[in-house]
Amino acid sequence: MRHSNKTARGPQLLGRYIVADPRICHGKPTFRGTRIMVWQVLEQVASGMAWESIVEEWERKVPADAIAEAVKLAGQAFVDHADQYLLEPTPA
Repeated sequence: MRHSNKTARGPQLLGRYIVADPRICHGKPTFRGTRIMVWQVLEQVASGMAWESIVEEWERKVPADAIAEAVKLAGQAFVDHADQYLLEPTPA
């Protein structure tokens, strides 16, 4: 019998509303119980779309509390990895 050296990874909770499951959307973070990827909602927020409109567009499968959690986690990820986004200084 062959044994894999890889440990099967199951769903990972990233928050109350957000999960990364290798069996759903290639493991990209989604809102629990959906195939709605977090990046899709964050793009809507970044474009200035009202949160209630986002909730309605996703047929209430992504509540405002889930949007708030996604924004908070995205903000924390930015703080943790801001050095990766540094631009080269331009000459004066």
